[in-house]
Amino acid sequence: MADLDVGDPAPQFDLPRDGGGSLSLAASAGKPVVLYFYPQDDTTSCTQEAISFSRLKPEFEKAGAVVIGLSPDSAKKHDKFKSKYDLTIDLAADEERKVIEAYHLWVEKSMYGRKYMGVERATFLIGRDGRIARIWRKVRVKGHAEAVLEAVRAL
Repeated sequence: MADLDVGDPAPQFDLPRDGGGSLSLAASAGKPVVLYFYPQDDTTSCTQEAISFSRLKPEFEKAGAVVIGLSPDSAKKHDKFKSKYDLTIDLAADEERKVIEAYHLWVEKSMYGRKYMGVERATFLIGRDGRIARIWRKVRVKGHAEAVLEAVRAL
């Protein structure tokens, strides 16, 4: 299957979320959506990324955007993660990896010579029209949330 590209319609989703209920792309129709994928709650880089997006949440809201973090962790684990670090962003639970796979982010990774399957850290900026406006792949956390915020402001 071909990778997603700028201009493609963003794959829809409706997933369980932290705090109960669900998060869907359709619920944010007409607003820019920052959908960032991360491997796992409560790991160093994932925590830094979530804190950065939470710190900038008021700025994203001022720009009219919604920020959603998505990982294969459960909604219950997201609750603990949010509570531990006072996170303010919404977190979606994709335990079956259907959305992760729809965005082509379930990939082979390698650490210390060992190969395994995991989530590629990536961010998709989805425009008001529901199409992908920008993609960041293999994200490096430092400065990333700020770069995404600038792209949202430029929409």
